[in-house]
Amino acid sequence: MYPGRGLHGRRAECEVLDQVVADLSAGKPVVLVLRGEAGEGKSALLDYLAGQATDARLIRVTGVESEMELPYAGLHQFCVSMLDQTDSLPAPQRDALRVAFGLVEGTAPDRFLVGLAVLTLLSEAARGRPLVCLVDDVQWLDRASAQALAFVARRLVADPIALVFAQLEPSADDELLGLPELLVKGLDDRAARALLASAVPTLRDERVRERILAEARGNPLALLELPAELTSTEPERPAESRSGRVEQTYIRRVRALPVQTQQFLLLAAVEPVGDPTVLWSAAARLGLGEDAAVAAEGAGLITLGTRVSFAHPLVRSAVHRAAGRAQLRQAHRALAEVTDKRTDPDRRAWHLAAAAAAPDESLAGELERSAKRARARGGAAAAAAFLQRATELTPNLGRRGRRAVAAAQAALAAGVPDAADELIGIAEMADLDGLELARVERLRAELVFARSRGTDAPELLLEAARRLTPLDVPMARETFLEALLAAMFAGAGRLEPEHGMREVANAARSVPADPGSQDPVDLLLDGLAVQFTEGYAVGGADAAAGRGRGPGASQGHVGLPDVFVGRDGAVGGARLARPAGPARARRPRRRHAEPASDGPGLPRQLPPAGRRLRHRDRADRRGGRAQCRHPGRAAAVHADHVGGLAGRPARDREADRGGRPGRVPAR
Repeated sequence: MYPGRGLHGRRAECEVLDQVVADLSAGKPVVLVLRGEAGEGKSALLDYLAGQATDARLIRVTGVESEMELPYAGLHQFCVSMLDQTDSLPAPQRDALRVAFGLVEGTAPDRFLVGLAVLTLLSEAARGRPLVCLVDDVQWLDRASAQALAFVARRLVADPIALVFAQLEPSADDELLGLPELLVKGLDDRAARALLASAVPTLRDERVRERILAEARGNPLALLELPAELTSTEPERPAESRSGRVEQTYIRRVRALPVQTQQFLLLAAVEPVGDPTVLWSAAARLGLGEDAAVAAEGAGLITLGTRVSFAHPLVRSAVHRAAGRAQLRQAHRALAEVTDKRTDPDRRAWHLAAAAAAPDESLAGELERSAKRARARGGAAAAAAFLQRATELTPNLGRRGRRAVAAAQAALAAGVPDAADELIGIAEMADLDGLELARVERLRAELVFARSRGTDAPELLLEAARRLTPLDVPMARETFLEALLAAMFAGAGRLEPEHGMREVANAARSVPADPGSQDPVDLLLDGLAVQFTEGYAVGGADAAAGRGRGPGASQGHVGLPDVFVGRDGAVGGARLARPAGPARARRPRRRHAEPASDGPGLPRQLPPAGRRLRHRDRADRRGGRAQCRHPGRAAAVHADHVGGLAGRPARDREADRGGRPGRVPAR
């Protein structure tokens, strides 16, 4: 046992955390990710760290599964104790954070500014004394919050701040990959026996003891919970994961409780904030008294205080699984009735949607409005979830199809291709008009590319662009750009590299943009189309001819802000020009000169331009420049096409960061 803390077999891990405290006391910033299976003791190690850092200010938050669809819900929980300091933030950061938290209305906040705002708040909070921030169950944070906290973690360089996360093993969309890690594994046999003996000192049956040790396989939570379940005469059960075995234990414990106690636990499980006022109000709606709460707490499953908390996240999950659909709907309905429609309309709408047993147009419309608010706060995943549920609740088949198209588009932008596929299938069954059918064809092509980056996508996107041309020119041009970028990535297939890119470029040039357009999509598409059809030198000359157009232009770069310029100063900006008459003959500056060829080297050179399209769109909003006609579409999809974070495999992001994630050795 590690001295004074009751942590069996965790000496090496505690020494790492002791070093975190020592570094913090020396004024150094520290970032660490604790990874391990459910029940391995990550939360106990966070408790240990909180107990050791007695001289530091403490911020501790926990991800809640039922809040995953609410944008910035986790970040709001993280920042709530610092919100009184937002007035001191620089205006752009202050406004972005307030919009993200729904405190004021505004355009979708720039995630960069939201991250900077949190970083500034932490820096100010650590000015007087060191700051320890503990974030548990990161896997259940909403995506926007996880991205913001990962942004902050990568930029702690000077202040005495420790930011320590705990989460399950990494997944494909893990935002924390690349940060220093400490793997939390099961206890060795000696430590497991010591923990079991201290937890159940009356256990004398050797057969039961050995069976518990064998089934727990060193998992501390399993060692604590299984003794209540196993006897020497109980028949063997099918093998399952340790966390699954513990969860089943909790499910049986929940079902053994009185019905009213189960109802109270279910209310607490679906109320994501842990607000006792809301919980008691909902309990009163169901006629539940104090006895139900006392029994739940007495069973050791829940703690009632200034916040309502479960003994372990698996308890919350077990309560969900133990309940039937009717009971879940009843709990959500009670919570919706006590949630203020004016101050928290989105949470109320989500509870109402979960309580609905049949299609409801008014509720579907309310969810649509929630999706709009989520998108305005930068919550792409939340917007997709609201729209998907709105689609499910829409009774009219035609309107359902149109909502399915919007939901599929949002799901693709949020990097959820499986949900997008399902929604596209719903849309295809509806009676849609020509434009909506063309949008569905485009979404199907985008889905093919998002899933495989394969050779079929360029031709599918080109066909979709041609179909859109007589119906919606701006959308058609966006799709031409997607087809061109997809062809660059595919490199081979039914559209061959050189001929394929020329084919798309020629088709794009046949559908010109409005004269003088400064739309990012138009600038990028025209510049690439010129380059692929007339050669690099002409594209560079076009860039020189367009120098300085529009506010925020980089020196010599077609009116594009500096953030859009590539490392070589070319692809990200100077190549993006339309034919400009006689000036096209002007020789490009030497640093831009390359052979006028569409050869195999181009795919390696061009992706940075697309990768910066998302940033260009943000810069346009800040500078008051013209924006995309279809907000968010080009930014989200094109950034993904050229390797943006949405939906990218973890191995790709790892490679971007220079190799494998760092591991902190447990000595």
